[in-house]
Amino acid sequence: MARMPMTHPQMPGAAVPEAATPEDASPIGRILARAFGDDPMMRWFFPVFSGSQTREADLGRYFATLFTRQYVRHGVCERTPSAAAFWVPPGAQHEAVPDAETVEQLAEILGDRAPLFREAAAAAAGQAPREPHWYLAVLGADPAAQGRGHGAALLRSGLAKADATGLPTYLESSKAENIPFYGHFGFMVLGEVRLPGGGPPLWVMRRAPAWQAGA
Repeated sequence: MARMPMTHPQMPGAAVPEAATPEDASPIGRILARAFGDDPMMRWFFPVFSGSQTREADLGRYFATLFTRQYVRHGVCERTPSAAAFWVPPGAQHEAVPDAETVEQLAEILGDRAPLFREAAAAAAGQAPREPHWYLAVLGADPAAQGRGHGAALLRSGLAKADATGLPTYLESSKAENIPFYGHFGFMVLGEVRLPGGGPPLWVMRRAPAWQAGA
């Protein structure tokens, strides 16, 4: 569920990744709500007709819940003043799966779209690679301004960690326009997954560790 990095002009600060903490949940939720505002998968989970203000607030709660209850506990989470990234390192994939309480909280936020979310999560999980790897679960930045490199800085930081372990990285892009961006960083499309229930497609992408790619 990775999103092309963008930034916000009213959020100054250098694009220097820092470790995210539980106290960052609210600002990270707001950043990601804006980042994924036009994302096809998020528009499917949170239909536009639900009301833009309510929809953005619900998206913020959704990402803050995932961050607080899942990724900040079991993943590697980094942020800049305008972007956030959630990675799951090798060996932590099972721990990073939402527990029953998290699923219940997400269902309350999603409302009648909760069954679609469960089906989509199961479909995406079925595409998980069996080889040890790093997984980019979420990458997004505020879309009000572009070109300041916040999202790219977070991506490079995570890829450096993966390269240090000699392992590949995986992601699912939920927006076709982002595929060339990830291609610039060495990701290749492995296949397309159509989410159940008439949902939008996801593109599964893999990047070999730098030493294998000859970097």
